[in-house]
Amino acid sequence: MKKSILEVEDLYYVYGNGKSALEGVSVSVYEGEKIAVLGSNGSGKSTFFLNINGVFTAEQGKIIYRDTVINKKNLKELRKNIGIVFQDADNQIIASTVMAEVGFGPMNLKLPKEEVQRRVDEALAYMNISDFKDRPPHYLSGGEKKRVTIADIIAMKSEIIIFDEPMAALDPLNALMLEEVLDKLSSEGKTMLISTHDVDFAYRWAERILVFYQGQIIADGTPLEIFQDRSILKRANLKQPTMLEVYEMLVEKNVLEDTKVYPKSTEELEKVLEKQEISLGDLA
Repeated sequence: MKKSILEVEDLYYVYGNGKSALEGVSVSVYEGEKIAVLGSNGSGKSTFFLNINGVFTAEQGKIIYRDTVINKKNLKELRKNIGIVFQDADNQIIASTVMAEVGFGPMNLKLPKEEVQRRVDEALAYMNISDFKDRPPHYLSGGEKKRVTIADIIAMKSEIIIFDEPMAALDPLNALMLEEVLDKLSSEGKTMLISTHDVDFAYRWAERILVFYQGQIIADGTPLEIFQDRSILKRANLKQPTMLEVYEMLVEKNVLEDTKVYPKSTEELEKVLEKQEISLGDLA
């Protein structure tokens, strides 16, 4: 059984202008989970991330990390162990070289110089950007900058990694690269929360989905549970993933027998068709 790594209890957050952003958010996050966080712009996703990362401090509620209630004295533990990769890499990058950028976090942990260097080298190699170490990060391409910001978090050895709209502004090649990195991190047992508007990616990648609406979590379940619940989709202004839509349409038209084996990619759909001895030509 997976162990709870992070507990959020009844979290409220209000911006300086009096606008309420979180209204009683409670959720448990377990070790090694792959969680997609969905919801329209302004639903509270990013504010939630910045609270559990320790950047914002909630008006009310508790954050419990590894059985310890977080307060001002131990806030550093939260920031050290929960890393966030922002949507816009330029908002995250602050140093003049890639090496200095990736080393900034470990240096702030007051680690020995040799340990900082080791972590930087490991993180750069992990993201396949060792050749960039002496280059100014602001002159890199969008995909390369994204690699640098992920290396930042890898060097910190964060237990939980948050990605805020990581696919935004990435071309298909870099989006594929990012998905490969996510799979690699997952295979190493990292706990990940990713906010996204891409329902196809969420359906394909996540094992659990949280749906935000007006500062609250209105649904928490498996991708199938969420995307088959029409009332949730309508309320949160979400659409069904293409693969699920296609599968349900083929079942409805009696082209496919409903075996409850739901494909999440074109390759998986082909396997379902092959198993039922249906060729792509039969669908034309």
